[in-house]
Amino acid sequence: MKISNKRYCYLLVLALVCVSLLMACTQSPADRGDIKHIHFLYNFSTKSLDPHVDSSYVPLRAGITETLVRLDEENLTVSPWLAESWEGEDGQHWTIKLREDVTFQNGKKMDAEAVKASLERALRESVAIQNALKIDTIEADKYTLNISTKEPFPEFVSELVNPNVSIIDVTEQDVVNKPIGTGPFALKSFTPGSKLELERYADYWDGASNLDSVTFSFNEDANARSLALKSGQVDIVYRPEVESLEMLRETDGMKVESTATFRVHQLTMNIQRKSLQDVNVRRAVDALIDRQKIVDTILLGYGEAAAGPFLPSLPFAPSYEERASGKDAAVNYLEAAGYTLKDGKMQKDDEPLQFTLLTYSARADLPLIAQVFQSDAKQMGIDVKIRQIDIPEEYMASNRDWDLATYSNLTAPRGDAGYYLNATYHPTGALNFSGANDPELTSIIDKLNQTVGQENRALLAEQAADYVHENVINSFVLHPSTIVAYNDKKVKNWVTTRSEYYMITNRLDVK
Repeated sequence: MKISNKRYCYLLVLALVCVSLLMACTQSPADRGDIKHIHFLYNFSTKSLDPHVDSSYVPLRAGITETLVRLDEENLTVSPWLAESWEGEDGQHWTIKLREDVTFQNGKKMDAEAVKASLERALRESVAIQNALKIDTIEADKYTLNISTKEPFPEFVSELVNPNVSIIDVTEQDVVNKPIGTGPFALKSFTPGSKLELERYADYWDGASNLDSVTFSFNEDANARSLALKSGQVDIVYRPEVESLEMLRETDGMKVESTATFRVHQLTMNIQRKSLQDVNVRRAVDALIDRQKIVDTILLGYGEAAAGPFLPSLPFAPSYEERASGKDAAVNYLEAAGYTLKDGKMQKDDEPLQFTLLTYSARADLPLIAQVFQSDAKQMGIDVKIRQIDIPEEYMASNRDWDLATYSNLTAPRGDAGYYLNATYHPTGALNFSGANDPELTSIIDKLNQTVGQENRALLAEQAADYVHENVINSFVLHPSTIVAYNDKKVKNWVTTRSEYYMITNRLDVK
């Protein structure tokens, strides 16, 4: 039977339509393009997702894990999260009531026994957590935790904001590569140093996300992050290159957000080194830092010059008297320390003054700050050798073959001064890279740890910060703004937080 050309064309079109419909039915949602997906690009990579030791806090930032309490950034107070309430009037014996509607991403209930096991693992895995929490005993009863600290510690609950105290199911075998938390997104796959693939946890206690999946990837090159956003490879970029911000703003649909955070860029001083044991040498180093020039030229104004570790707007930030700065002031300090300029070299007892300065590229502005300091020091006859490192916390904690380091630190991520002062200046502090062990300063911090009431705590925090300032135990450069750029035509409900903890949430969506 012959088929007319017209009928043949009709049958061919019908066949093609059927094939297309069949393919659409067999394609995955990802192939059809109807899943709701966000690709987030972060500036720090990690090779481990163990939430109890990961210094990049990726499990919490990626929405896998949560803590018992969280920071209310508007009021600088601690608010409930996995815990719904707590009390501890004497500052040493604490009763914490847990939510009863929370499950881990494997479906298991999060009860007091599970939380106790998670806290005990965090204490075993991290000396820093032991020192921070000061826990003596933990007892579990259904959905109630009874915790005693080794000494009165009124700010104990605020320390539970720490991402390294995230709650996980410790009965799971591979915590390093696949932690099971309580957050809105479960880990599907992890490529160390590259990316995480996340999928929505449908039974999330605070309401399942509208997103089906999230890619949380890493790139420590700020320029590459900016280009990835402009080209459409990613949807949200954390800390794009500041030089690229005008380009991004001019790109159709792109939004750039900037907010002041609780962060400070500092010049950490290894005061165990012979030259830096002299306070006048430390004052000379501090005087050489041209803070406003760095803010204007390196950050293009996205930040403010720092006099101390805390933003001036915080209630526990002291008001500092302006200290002499510049080359002439630095020379005067060095002369007081016994140094003279001879044959173009600043020296003492025929020994030239030299510094090894550490820096790292994950924060693009830090190597540039190091180069500015190196150039200014050279004009005074001081030789500064810059050494690039990968993970600053690991290197500075394990090695003492350096003098100075550019470092960036969150100073009030719990809304209180206690975290930074304990971590950075107490002899047991996890971030005490300067090697500070000053009995007078330690005494102030110990008193702060046992003091109730925000006014009294603020006075002690100011006293400690003043002591650090007067003795130049570390030098503070600037408070950088946190900058995030994203595709505003697609991304919905992104919030740039001051604490830098809460990023991938169940509220994040696409338009």
